[in-house]
Amino acid sequence: MENPKFLKAAPVTQGAPGRYWHMLEDRRIQCDLCPRLCKLNDGQRGLCFVRARSGDEIVLTTYGRSSGFCVDPIEKKPLNHFLPGTPVLSFGTAGCNLTCKFCQNWDISKASDFDRLQEVASPEAIVAAAQRSGSRSIAYTYNDPVIFLEYAVDVAAAARAEGIKNVAVTAGYISDVAREEFFRDMDAANVDLKSFTDGFYQKLCSARLAPVLETLEYLKRATSVWLEITTLLIPGHNDSDREVAAMSEWIADRLGPDVPLHFSAFHPDWKMQDTPMTPAATLKRARGIAARAGLRYVYTGNIHDEAGQSTYCHGCGARLIGRDGYRITSWALDDRGRCSACRLSVPGVFEPDPGKWGQHRAPMRIVSPAGHAVP
Repeated sequence: MENPKFLKAAPVTQGAPGRYWHMLEDRRIQCDLCPRLCKLNDGQRGLCFVRARSGDEIVLTTYGRSSGFCVDPIEKKPLNHFLPGTPVLSFGTAGCNLTCKFCQNWDISKASDFDRLQEVASPEAIVAAAQRSGSRSIAYTYNDPVIFLEYAVDVAAAARAEGIKNVAVTAGYISDVAREEFFRDMDAANVDLKSFTDGFYQKLCSARLAPVLETLEYLKRATSVWLEITTLLIPGHNDSDREVAAMSEWIADRLGPDVPLHFSAFHPDWKMQDTPMTPAATLKRARGIAARAGLRYVYTGNIHDEAGQSTYCHGCGARLIGRDGYRITSWALDDRGRCSACRLSVPGVFEPDPGKWGQHRAPMRIVSPAGHAVP
């Protein structure tokens, strides 16, 4: 999918060598990282803005540079079946390969001014920071990590070497040739399935649905990455009972009933300021539809709904993990990740006891191995 109207000419002053590209017969370079397949003349940047042509190669202009670091609860990603209650060191860069008009991180994902990239950190420095903060994992988030693949995979490899888990928070808009490397060292992923219609993707994201579904099937069938899915329900755009049912049935049939699905509430933002917030009733109705379609673990987000945020045994119905927002209020799993009442196994990555991080968020600065704050 070529998007010439989005290609931009801007000075390329720095960058690390990028992967997944090839030279065309007309001497343009095609970026093969994502399904957009941007075709660039020298000095042009792709739609994501951070992958650019410099001479006869593609470079990643944001390698080693972040928009900031924060220790979050893992439930904020959201991941409810992956090390519940533990802290995760979260970071992103700038740019995005989608153009979602409803983007809720638009100040980062739509950034073309790299002055906001205040943090400069090597993969080793990020891993060291995760260790100091007690984070059990590192999340590649805020903007889509697909577009900073080279940086993400280097950090992930360094983290895995030190026993720290890796979490990708992504829209899944990545080409088949790049999927294997990107997810190679990831332990968990939350994929943002924005809608179940191609019209929505085309109109609101200038993208296509099919590559996202392919990524979901790849993760489930070809990897051991723990997978959860989030759909932001936007009034009048993707919140009909019919679409929610079709999406839920596809997930149950193609990915299985144990993949957790999160329905999240929209709030007016970016280029959809006139669209109303999602009513809590819409999320609760969607949760019921998904459950009737056969999905066992369906959650609501961005609203106060303890029942919709808690985890229940699909065998006996017991409440296994009580949640109030990002805070765990009860725990009824045994030391083997089974329901304490009926001993039915619960899918996910669990430890004998939950973490105690709660709902805290702790912004942090990355410190170099030499002990000096990186400017």
